[in-house]
Amino acid sequence: MSTQRLRIAVVGHTNTGKTSLVRTLTHNRAFGQVRDQAGTTRRVATAELVAESGACIELFDSPGLENAPELIDWLDQQPGARHDGPARLRRLLDDPDAVERFDHEARVLELILQVDVALYVIDAREPVLEKYQDELAILGLCARPIVAVLNFTASPDSRETQWREALARVQLHTVMAFDAAVREPATELRLFEKLASLLDAHRAVLAAWLDHRRGEEARRRQAALMAIAGALIDIAAFAVEADADSEADQKRAWQSVQDSVRGREQVLIDTLLELYRFGRDDLEDDDGLPLSEGRWYRDPFDTETLRHYGLRASGYAAAGVGAGAAIDVATGGLTLGAGALAGALVGGAAGVAQGAGRRLRARLRGRVTLRVDDPVVRLIMARSLELLVALVHRGHGSPVRIRTDLARAVGHQRLPRSLRRARYHPRWSALIPGGGSSPAHHGVLETLAVELAAFMESHGEACTLR
Repeated sequence: MSTQRLRIAVVGHTNTGKTSLVRTLTHNRAFGQVRDQAGTTRRVATAELVAESGACIELFDSPGLENAPELIDWLDQQPGARHDGPARLRRLLDDPDAVERFDHEARVLELILQVDVALYVIDAREPVLEKYQDELAILGLCARPIVAVLNFTASPDSRETQWREALARVQLHTVMAFDAAVREPATELRLFEKLASLLDAHRAVLAAWLDHRRGEEARRRQAALMAIAGALIDIAAFAVEADADSEADQKRAWQSVQDSVRGREQVLIDTLLELYRFGRDDLEDDDGLPLSEGRWYRDPFDTETLRHYGLRASGYAAAGVGAGAAIDVATGGLTLGAGALAGALVGGAAGVAQGAGRRLRARLRGRVTLRVDDPVVRLIMARSLELLVALVHRGHGSPVRIRTDLARAVGHQRLPRSLRRARYHPRWSALIPGGGSSPAHHGVLETLAVELAAFMESHGEACTLR
């Protein structure tokens, strides 16, 4: 077999999560069928992992093993060399009656005889039963390396320790905990590293794939952080003027701000879902992410939403216009107060002075400026990071609710310096015609992405199953 192509069979008892594992490894939620019933996979299905170098890993998802105890008895009754495993299995595969009787087992065994290694997937929530030991005994006759993959180990019902002890008793020591429902990028890499240590002839292809996956994960994460940073700057910098003496004009302007912000947040959601290879259709009737059909459950301008994230509108909110609005009164839209504004001007804070000057001139023209209040920006930042963490850690195979403490942590933080600076530069917002494109804007965008990454790292991206 070519050392530039590694062939892996994913095998195991019925309904242990084999297809879920392939979905998670390929980051492809559309692969195969996943249902909580036995025998969902009826035939061998193939997926490929291809690195930039051309190195390829083929994954073969197989039907579930169902009748190992009877097959063991059948094999024991056959004549021939007892210790020549492949020859014993060949007699089985050459017998039409036996193939029909042991349909699933025959397909799996024929597959394993053609591949380089098998991943034996175990539902770690299941008790250790003799039928599983029979399956391993049969698979061992194929004379191929076997890696035991303990699935669903994050479940409170996991029997991981008992399984490891049982596998050691049958001399299977190459064991890997890999929960297909909760994707951990580091764990995914460790699986391929374990295969590399086991398969000397395929070390190069596995090294190429590991390099590819590490680079892909880093690029995806950076793109996600830049997407969040871009949306936050668009929202924080966005401002709309209205007639200072017209409540109706101010409410109209505020409605425009809300519509623009909601639309921008939805674009961000769609971008993050696409980056991590999920889609709105994948989330229908699915509570695996904090979304409903690709949208947040709660409106960002609802006071109850703010409370849910431990936030409340600031004292500068424009209560007459609506929740989540900030409006200039006498300081040009700043939440500084007149004394602080004067100090900033005298101190030479150029960005503050420039932004304040525009707003003061507008106020003198009988205009006021409306923008999103700080707590709303913090809320959008909080749940954007919450979504990113959920996507990073969620496997493509099984819908499992993810809990993260990032959202509430953000709620108690001051806005990052980059966003506070964006408040004074409405032209940085792509929500206004011709806005959002300048060297200064791009520099702040990159800085904010770094700040967001540091914040996530400081909180450990800690996630648990809900």
